[in-house]
Amino acid sequence: MPADTEGKPPTVTPVRLVIALCLVAPFVAMLWVSSYAKVDPTFIGIPFFYWYQMLWVLISTALTMIAYKLWQRDQRARKGGASA
Repeated sequence: MPADTEGKPPTVTPVRLVIALCLVAPFVAMLWVSSYAKVDPTFIGIPFFYWYQMLWVLISTALTMIAYKLWQRDQRARKGGASA
């Protein structure tokens, strides 16, 4: 029997799609090497290739934190809705 008929919320929700996008974006950005395999523009003397990757370390950290917080909120909402 499908989960929706048992009174449970759907498994794929907009929040979960946002979580997935937050986690997939860094992989896509880093695997698309041709988009950043260049020297210019430089930043404080550092070629684009290097500072772009270092920037994605910070972006990935922020996106992972956002995904984790959204996941926690989603789990709390699901548990709260199940007991009501």
